[in-house]
Amino acid sequence: MDLDEARDLLRRQHRAVLATWRPNGTPQLSPVTVGVDEDGYAVISSRQTAYKVKNLRRDPRGYLCVFPDSFFGGRWLQIDGTAVISDLPDAMEPLVEYYRRISGEHPDWAGYRAAMVRDRRVLIRVEITRAGPDRQG
Repeated sequence: MDLDEARDLLRRQHRAVLATWRPNGTPQLSPVTVGVDEDGYAVISSRQTAYKVKNLRRDPRGYLCVFPDSFFGGRWLQIDGTAVISDLPDAMEPLVEYYRRISGEHPDWAGYRAAMVRDRRVLIRVEITRAGPDRQG
């Protein structure tokens, strides 16, 4: 699948499972909400203390399986990539943009920003290096 086609699908479908690697080499899977930023990176909001964040800081390889809202019957997407994690305060405006791209305008941006600080949120940006499937069947 063409990477731009994958990014276009990410603009419409936001439910996914993120796979990262535990220290013992086994996969760790996390349900996430994913979007795409203006630079074409897949973006995910998470807590600084989450296992997926710890795993990606140690080994930046990330894999996403993106599903349609219906789960069955629509297009799905697998993305391979390399992750970079942005911490607060640098992550604040990208977290705001992440929310806007997925959910639209928030009714209380001051409250949203306070929640990002309280929850110690980070933004995971995954550079998309491969996307599929390339075939059906």
